[in-house]
Amino acid sequence: MEHYTRIQYAITFIEEQLQEALSLETIAARAGFSLYHFQRLFHAVTGFTVQEYIRKRRMSRAAEELRVTRHTVLDISVSYQYGSQEAFTRAFAGYFGMAPAQYRKKQPLLALQLPIDLVALTANIRGGLTMYKPDIIERPATRIIGYNYPTNLNNERYFEEIPGFYAHFGSQEYFARIPNKARPAFAYGIPHSYGEDGAFSFLIGEEVTSFAEVEDGFACLELPGGKYAAFRNGTMPEVGQNAWKYIYGTWLPNSNYERGEGPDFEVTDVLASTPEKISMTIYIPIR
Repeated sequence: MEHYTRIQYAITFIEEQLQEALSLETIAARAGFSLYHFQRLFHAVTGFTVQEYIRKRRMSRAAEELRVTRHTVLDISVSYQYGSQEAFTRAFAGYFGMAPAQYRKKQPLLALQLPIDLVALTANIRGGLTMYKPDIIERPATRIIGYNYPTNLNNERYFEEIPGFYAHFGSQEYFARIPNKARPAFAYGIPHSYGEDGAFSFLIGEEVTSFAEVEDGFACLELPGGKYAAFRNGTMPEVGQNAWKYIYGTWLPNSNYERGEGPDFEVTDVLASTPEKISMTIYIPIR
């Protein structure tokens, strides 16, 4: 349960610093995670990206201040890190459907974002948890050349977009433009380069014997060697986009492993896959 404890520590830190400038690097460091791992784990456990949760809590706290204090809208705007009253008013209206002054006058019931408390969640998990066991394996360092697709953690947009990325990669025959192929029947999907706003790149490509000069849109990426948890077809009911929620939200926090360095990734056995069933393995670096 250490992962849940550390995420709860991050949530508490965010709550204490809502009126201060917050960076993801600072929050992740306070929780003892790398930035990459923290973003994935926070999203899997809470259902929010870190920045989305901060925005919702700042808006909710600002609404409370409008209701119970005489602080001016300008003062509240500045205290919750908005550059101007106009920017705060636009954000408030976009979130709650009315301007701050209108809310202060009428005080209708709002759906506020309460601070997340993981105690109840961990209690439920202790009460009865189905754990699907991965294979624990050693992998060598692997060179990948592939095509980068931009996407975002916010609103789980990437769940909808990634299957389309694979379809586009195939329809455009990008696989035919990869030099020095080592295992052409296996397609890698690798999320990487996470930004403060939840944006990241999803690289689809293949293993190569050596890097080479690549065309625009393509990139070279080396996966580090080491110990991995491999979630294969048959080791859990579903291996696909929804599997990431299980891995980060349930298996990893309740396993005896810490996440290792480097990106996680998925590998599709193209020849063994059909439109009805994808043969995929998800790899998570562990230690």
